Amino acid sequence: MINVIMPPANLDEKLDWLQLIRSQNVGPITFFKLLQHFGSAKAALIALPEKARKNGKSNPVFSRKKAEEEFTKIERFGAQLVALGEENYPPLLAHIDDAPPLLQVLGNDKFLKKRTVAIVGARNASANGQVLAKQLAQDLGQYGFLIASGLARGIDTSAHEGALGTGTIAAIAGGLDVTYPPENHSLQEAIKERGVLISEMPLGSKPQARHFPRRNRLVSGISRGVVVIEASLKSGSMITARLAQEQGRETMALPGSPQDPRSKGGNLLIKQGATLVESAEDIVETLERPFDRPSQKRTFSAPIGPLFEKEPKKKIALNADDARLSVKELLGPSAVYVDDLLRQCQLSPTDLNGILLEMELAGQIEWQPGNRVALIS
Repeated sequence: MINVIMPPANLDEKLDWLQLIRSQNVGPITFFKLLQHFGSAKAALIALPEKARKNGKSNPVFSRKKAEEEFTKIERFGAQLVALGEENYPPLLAHIDDAPPLLQVLGNDKFLKKRTVAIVGARNASANGQVLAKQLAQDLGQYGFLIASGLARGIDTSAHEGALGTGTIAAIAGGLDVTYPPENHSLQEAIKERGVLISEMPLGSKPQARHFPRRNRLVSGISRGVVVIEASLKSGSMITARLAQEQGRETMALPGSPQDPRSKGGNLLIKQGATLVESAEDIVETLERPFDRPSQKRTFSAPIGPLFEKEPKKKIALNADDARLSVKELLGPSAVYVDDLLRQCQLSPTDLNGILLEMELAGQIEWQPGNRVALIS
């Protein structure tokens, strides 16, 4: 049985989606698990308060009034609220594990259909690195690629500037009406007029440290490949490269001097198997390899109850408290595959899934890409 998550059929359903994704402890992965489990966002919103009460928590549901107010603000700002599965949702982004159910889009949404390559790198980039990023973006634009980046200082800024003439997309860590860094205000305005901006955060949201990894997954998720230019070993660009690998995207890097700390990240990626590139032609050749363009529909290959590979042959019946305790004891801060968790616990897939959803809504666990789950310290 294949379960397909269909986009909202009307404004009322889209507001249900907005209420659900804005509800407490509901992230993108949990959002789709709730849709799969309850059949619709409206049904999930009805069930959440009771599940919260079982865990001694207050009602986690985002109010309908606030959802309506947010939707009105988005429209007045001139942006669109696009749901996964709708025609103008970025097609590749729809198929990452933690794709945002709703995305705010500002600018020319026709660019979202273009082949996209991301260029990312150091905020404190060298002059040569910035010149190279700008030139690569210009050249790739001439080959018909949309250039994606995160509107940060340094390499991101240069890549966006180089692609303004052909098209660029910026993923924003905060709200679409907030500029970060402040000195990129004019660039953000130019992208709004000559490119496209995307964000999953509410208008008015100021970027926080925890928002940037989420922004980075958008940069890699909308792209067929990610090019790293100058990145230290512990940097946002390396996080983007790792996310690209997890998402099945091409990872490319420009080599640099081993004496420059800004080159260590890219050099390490090459050692680990990323494609060494030195020109736009190298990037185009890499990205022109056969690439299976997935369908826009979000599907699940398991029945609505179990979300696991197979039903166990026999499980021992446990009362609710003992079941929750047994699951919690098997979890830790390191993410574990849910199928492995199922094999080690004494629960059916349906019961385990229900307990994990309750723990997520109680803020005790977090879902991670690859159907993995970890205990929050």
